[in-house]
Amino acid sequence: MTSRTICAGLALALLTGCATNGPATEGSCAAFRPVYVSRADTLTEGTAEQLLAHNRTGARLCGWKPAR
Repeated sequence: MTSRTICAGLALALLTGCATNGPATEGSCAAFRPVYVSRADTLTEGTAEQLLAHNRTGARLCGWKPAR
């Protein structure tokens, strides 16, 4: 396992701790940000799925907008 995979999994696990029944406030999501991938990054399918899940969860719970 690479450190990138471990970090992505840890971030995803921590993000699920922010889940609420209502809209999240900035305070509950302040420690989390979307994960962006550069063209130079090499990702396994599993890592890509974890990053996508992280970003989708953040969009749903914290109101993150897609990068332009």
